[in-house]
Amino acid sequence: MNPLSISAFFTAITCLILGGIVLFRKKEEDVSRSYGLFVIGVFIWIFGIGMEIEAPNKSWGFFWNQWLYSGAIFIPTFFLQFVQSYLGKKKRNLLTSCYIISTILLIFNFTPFFVKDVIPKGSFNYASVPGIVFPFFVLYFFGALIYSFFLIIKELRNSVGMKRNELKSVLLGSVIGFSGGSTNYLLVFDVIRIPPVGNYFLAFGLFIHFYAIIRHRDINIVLTKGATYGLMTLLLLIPSGTLVILGQKHLFKEITYVSFTFILLILLLVAVFFQKVKPQAERTVERFLFKDRYDYRETLAVFSKAIVSILDLRSLSKRGIETITQTMGVEKASLFLLNEEKGGYDLYESKNIKIPAVPILPKRDPLPHYLEKFGEIIIREELAKGANIPELEGVIHQMSSLEAEVSIPLVSKGHLVGIINLSYKFNKDIYSHEDIELLSTLANQMAVAIENARLYEDLKRSKSYIRRADRLASLGTLSAGLAHEIRNPLVAIKTFTQLLPERLNDEEFLNYFTNIASGEVDRISLLINELLNFARPYEPKLGYEDINTVLDGIVLLVSTETKRKQINIIQNYSAHLPPVQIDREQIKQVFLNILLNAIEATPENGTIAVKTSSFTKPGGGPYIQIEFTDTGCGIPPEKLEEIFNPFFTTKSGGSGLGLSISHQIVEDHKGYIHVESRLNKGSSFFINLPLTQESPKRRRDDFGNHPHPSL
Repeated sequence: MNPLSISAFFTAITCLILGGIVLFRKKEEDVSRSYGLFVIGVFIWIFGIGMEIEAPNKSWGFFWNQWLYSGAIFIPTFFLQFVQSYLGKKKRNLLTSCYIISTILLIFNFTPFFVKDVIPKGSFNYASVPGIVFPFFVLYFFGALIYSFFLIIKELRNSVGMKRNELKSVLLGSVIGFSGGSTNYLLVFDVIRIPPVGNYFLAFGLFIHFYAIIRHRDINIVLTKGATYGLMTLLLLIPSGTLVILGQKHLFKEITYVSFTFILLILLLVAVFFQKVKPQAERTVERFLFKDRYDYRETLAVFSKAIVSILDLRSLSKRGIETITQTMGVEKASLFLLNEEKGGYDLYESKNIKIPAVPILPKRDPLPHYLEKFGEIIIREELAKGANIPELEGVIHQMSSLEAEVSIPLVSKGHLVGIINLSYKFNKDIYSHEDIELLSTLANQMAVAIENARLYEDLKRSKSYIRRADRLASLGTLSAGLAHEIRNPLVAIKTFTQLLPERLNDEEFLNYFTNIASGEVDRISLLINELLNFARPYEPKLGYEDINTVLDGIVLLVSTETKRKQINIIQNYSAHLPPVQIDREQIKQVFLNILLNAIEATPENGTIAVKTSSFTKPGGGPYIQIEFTDTGCGIPPEKLEEIFNPFFTTKSGGSGLGLSISHQIVEDHKGYIHVESRLNKGSSFFINLPLTQESPKRRRDDFGNHPHPSL
């Protein structure tokens, strides 16, 4: 085989593989079919070039010449069809005209008007001598290509994202491919006689088309991988080819290019498939010959994925220690986590370890200091080889006291956040290199999981503080009014008490005094109890409550404020409402926040309506709805979507947390709030609570963006 024909056959094989894959695709059938036709046309042309180079006589040269142009004549038509299909802008009249032109040229291909002779030229055994029609074919060829490029560039200017990236790939691959393949025409017209090395560019262009368009990959990845594979191929084939040539020359005294090409192709295929087969081969060997090692690697791999979703620090620590000790066959283990307040590492979880009197490792102790400094897993047996080093003596001694054979640092953001200590394995085996690598990976993931769990705990703590502050702010607002509310009945009681000695025998006065004093004392007691219950710290607790009774208590608490502004509260409760499962104190905070906002927004002599009802949500379960409607100033439409955002407020002295906290509490109860408002007409808040729930829903992000709920 002529070595110069290798480029043509290599490109032909590339066309067969890519064209076959594309044609058998089921998605995007029109685009795939058009691209497949284009690649087949290129295959017919380039395969004919290879055979023309190898033609043994003029008769075969003529045959393969007509063969190759049978494909080349349709290449520009197929390419234009592919571009139009890909862009989704088919012009059928234009495409029909192109097919007619190609068909006419195909007929001329079998006459001397297209190619009148084939003669040896350059590296070709036989090459075309163009007839009078051939220049028209070349004009059509490049004219159709230029128009296709114009369509791509026009679409590229108006495209974005992935589509733009794919268009870049089409354009780049087409320019590279056609630039390389078109060099064959230089030989036909005797412009310059160069070997057909441009065919390699054609193969590379087709590869870019396939990898970037069919697989939807980034063009930068395509170019990077293409250059990488090209370089690897050269590094593999050049020394291998040299050895094959030297071996043939030494053993057989001659070089046969067929066997040379065959051997290189086998080497290339072995190199490609080796990387594909290697991972599966390793897994198979481990599964059958090293089953225990395979099992624990699988278990730890599953665990490393699971720990990312565990947000409870205690559960995370316990599961981590249990998984490591069971899968690796370790008898004893301990986990120390950083405690900044104590300035050291607390013993957070352990297994079969004697807990020291003071379960904490100060930061300056040898072991934490060494792990913080180097950040790598250490094995006590290996450290013992350098025991004469003073720094290592303290580390070894501390590891011994903790019954640790291996100490694993948990490092996050460059800081040591924890230490895992493991004893010997049950079978007394050493910790292998694979064990250490696996534990290193696990330690990195566990460090991230620990930081996530701590951030979540801090977030919950901050949430608790903010809710407490909001309750205290509401308590302050109520206390000022309640002091006045309590003082008035006390004055009346005091007056009656002062008159009592003088009118002790007045039965009518005594009856009137008893009724008034008793009612006022009961009212004061009820107010104080409601106030104390609201202010008292509590643990979140679900229970079945009568929502009407809860509302009565809140309306009583705000009665002073409503009297001061002469606001009329209309209570319209639905009778026979079933009990709803809620955290009573949290829901009271929601009602109080909304009522205080309504009172502040409502002018004097206004009205606030409190209504309860039940309904069944379409496709859902039964709900209790609590409606608060005021005749206040309303909420501007542009701000309606923001009222539940933390720290958003339209009041000069407001914190902007009341509605945000109320929204979160209702969501925790698996309910939702709907708001309707008209400017200068008033607002309505609808709180919808499901009748039953297993437990309050806890969100990970208590202060993220809250979407505006709707019915």
